[in-house]
Amino acid sequence: MKLDILVIAAHPDDAELCCGGTILAHVQQGYKVGIIDLTRGELGTRGTPDLREREAAEAARLMGIQVRENLCFADGFFRNDEAHQRALARAIREYQPDIVLTNAVHDRHPDHGRGAELVSDACFVSGLRRVETESRGRKQAPWRPTAVYHFIQDRHIVPDFVMDVTPFWDRKMECLRAYASQFHDPSSNEPITHISTADFFPFIEARAREFGHAIGVTYGEGFTKERYLGVSNLFHLI
Repeated sequence: MKLDILVIAAHPDDAELCCGGTILAHVQQGYKVGIIDLTRGELGTRGTPDLREREAAEAARLMGIQVRENLCFADGFFRNDEAHQRALARAIREYQPDIVLTNAVHDRHPDHGRGAELVSDACFVSGLRRVETESRGRKQAPWRPTAVYHFIQDRHIVPDFVMDVTPFWDRKMECLRAYASQFHDPSSNEPITHISTADFFPFIEARAREFGHAIGVTYGEGFTKERYLGVSNLFHLI
């Protein structure tokens, strides 16, 4: 299945947290969108990998995306090396996305910055015809996405552009609440984590309001680019 947009994220819930509104906006416009989670988040303090898998499936259903899969790389210990690049290139060639959205270029969690580098390198490697990969016993053709954009996570990064997600904010939050094991639950006996405090969702909203304010809307999601944005019409920037 060819996708228009492929989100590749280190952990289940990264995509929903950082670009859930962008995903929902493009699904509504008829684009085919998919998510690849690199790890099962097995080192997470709360929940279990199996529970997070079920939560990710429910979030995917709510977003209406075309596909979601998990490459089962080692949480906390995956590397940007040949083996991981080849595995990811195989997935990129399978879905042939025009746009890839991925983790922040640097962040509080080391998997995020490492994941960003891995995805960027794998997108390049995927376009090299002498790098051979197979899927279902058939040799894959090379494929390189047109653009790779990085979303913004915990650390403050100045975005290169902001997506208006105002009409989709409530639905984004519904998708996030699918991850009940990870976020604030006063009745839970599990340890408190960075993202399970009562202040975390207000922080997410404040960040979105800040980005939205910068472009004259209520809520926005920010992204950074790897190269210049090119347009043929200045009104496409409005």
